[in-house]
Amino acid sequence: MLLEREIEAATANHPGQTGAVLLPDNLAAFAARVGSARSATRSLDLMYYYWRDDITGKLLLREVLAAADRGVRVRFLIDDINMRDDRSSLALDSHPNIEVRLFNPALARHSALERMIDLALRCVQITRRMHNKAWVADGCFAIVGGRNIGDAYFDADRASNFRDLDMALVGPAVAEAAEIFERFWNSAMAMRVSTISKLNGDLEVLRGQLDGHYQRFRASTYAEAMGMNREIEALRDNRFHWTDRLHVVSDPPEKAAGRRSRNWLGEIILPVIAAARHSVQVISPHFIPGRMGVRELTGLAAKGVRVTVLTNSLAATDVTAVHGSYAKYRRKLIRGGVELFELRAETPAGQKRSLFGSRGASLHTKAFTVDDRCGFVGSFNFDPRSYSLNTEMGVLFEHEGLAGELSELLERQTSREESYRVRLKGGRLLWEDGEARPYWRREPQAGIWRRLATWLIAWLPLESQL
Repeated sequence: MLLEREIEAATANHPGQTGAVLLPDNLAAFAARVGSARSATRSLDLMYYYWRDDITGKLLLREVLAAADRGVRVRFLIDDINMRDDRSSLALDSHPNIEVRLFNPALARHSALERMIDLALRCVQITRRMHNKAWVADGCFAIVGGRNIGDAYFDADRASNFRDLDMALVGPAVAEAAEIFERFWNSAMAMRVSTISKLNGDLEVLRGQLDGHYQRFRASTYAEAMGMNREIEALRDNRFHWTDRLHVVSDPPEKAAGRRSRNWLGEIILPVIAAARHSVQVISPHFIPGRMGVRELTGLAAKGVRVTVLTNSLAATDVTAVHGSYAKYRRKLIRGGVELFELRAETPAGQKRSLFGSRGASLHTKAFTVDDRCGFVGSFNFDPRSYSLNTEMGVLFEHEGLAGELSELLERQTSREESYRVRLKGGRLLWEDGEARPYWRREPQAGIWRRLATWLIAWLPLESQL
């Protein structure tokens, strides 16, 4: 069924309202992207911090290329920091219905040495990145949240998979996501790959590689589990929450240019937390509150607000340097009444593993709820990088049903089976386990060298860049 036709049927009884559904399941999040690519008839606008050249990245790329072959206009906007080879981008860009632009690209890009020189000469600008994640199909369906495109986001990584979250949207808020895409697409910091790269890309070679990749997986348990032939499950009226108090919000692209120090998105979402009366629940994989954040959260706790924070344990984090800076604030947060939880590095026994059997887990969800009625899901970490350097985006809403689902997700992930509760006893940190031992006296499941690295990083002046 065509995408617009399904959406018209879903929105007919909800004029002026946006329909939203949470996508906490990695497989469902992948299936929603596949389904919308297959159903699109006019356009696919895709903006991501990175798009991996791995199993799921190639499968999704094949679906997008197939859409372009049908006449769908496709626009890729990818942050350049993780680009390693322009050939695939150039091959896609040569398609008459596809254009690829890179955000804040390296200007010298044809060797590792050139990139290093460019990094040294433009170190201030290079560190500012587009961290946005959005998938907009036919201007009427959007997926906005925390997932990039890569195996770890879709339960396909052999080592460790992310706990992440997107929201699928139909209705007026999709136009807001599309407008944000247009602002970034037309900004001076977005440059067409064919204008800055001297390499060559062969579309037919790329097409053959993607088709061969698909053939290897089409009959596998992996393809079946990913719902490669299912309709878009999100487009079912009874699964949507409908509201006129939901908006897609974002920093502007000018933030990455560094011309002004203002934090646009922070000015929108942080006052919502500050206005809490009963409860605040924060999920942030990279959590570095700083002195101001500690003061705000403990100040809320002092007023009787229940403040809960879930972040990664040292064993679960994907960036050890971030954990080193976060660790400095644990005692102050706990003394100030904040309930602090850290995700375990392994999926609990009895729960679903990844498609390749991996039980490794890492938190990547960036969200919060306030007073069981307001919430946010997006790309914004509670750290200096999201606040001052990167551009970020997400969905801000006021709806008890959505907030309730997000709160239930946090409660599951802060259970003893999935996380450690961090406490203070006699000035010493303890990690409640609930398994064979009642608690840990050191960072759980983390080796001595990783603990040492964390301790050293805590003393280095790196926090503003993390």
